[in-house]
Amino acid sequence: MPLWPECSLLDIADVVITIDADLQDDLQAIPRMLQHHREGSDIVYGVKVSRKADPVFKRLSAVAFYKLQSKMGVKSVFNHADFRLMSRRALDILAGYGERNLYLRGLIPMIGLESSTVDDVISERTAGTSKYTLKKMLSLALDGITSFSVRPIYLILYIGFFFIFLSLVAGVYVVHALVVHTAYPGWASIMLSLWLIGGVILLSIGIVGVYVGKIYTEVKNRPLFNICEIVGDDDDAAV
Repeated sequence: MPLWPECSLLDIADVVITIDADLQDDLQAIPRMLQHHREGSDIVYGVKVSRKADPVFKRLSAVAFYKLQSKMGVKSVFNHADFRLMSRRALDILAGYGERNLYLRGLIPMIGLESSTVDDVISERTAGTSKYTLKKMLSLALDGITSFSVRPIYLILYIGFFFIFLSLVAGVYVVHALVVHTAYPGWASIMLSLWLIGGVILLSIGIVGVYVGKIYTEVKNRPLFNICEIVGDDDDAAV
């Protein structure tokens, strides 16, 4: 049974700060977060400025992950994980996103409220070992890309166009080989069939994927806009 049966976290908190349970994030950054909030920021991100405490593989994979996200069109804060401050207004807006697959690192920047960053120096782990395996990191990366980007679908479409173009080039080469009698029997039909049919298949999959991507975006039903502030009262609105 909840401690406050008729209240939620949003009813009792003006500011919420989330932090990983391993406590490797810089706790000294919390007062700076609060100061940024007092200065007008609804969201304050803890950005990792030093990851020397992390293993080399994790550092390299993290950098590659953020760069891949950027290439795929996912808007996120570079080197930010889950150490952040959010105001009550930001939490209220976030609650309006009804999707089940919540990739918060990409979802929160979409809110559009005033935000800022503070430096987060990662310290050594004092106890235990990381439970975040390579499989979990790959799953997170896949969630981050597929939840916010349909560029992989368009990539398939472009590859289909490219293969069809190659089939046309190969067709010219095959005709030339037939004219000068340098083609082997059956080679021309096999080459043209492989390039052309492969290109048409990829193009068809890409076209279907574009429609599926549009359906996927509509099903998420994300707000088209977020109301930051309502100016005036009901009496003014009636006038």
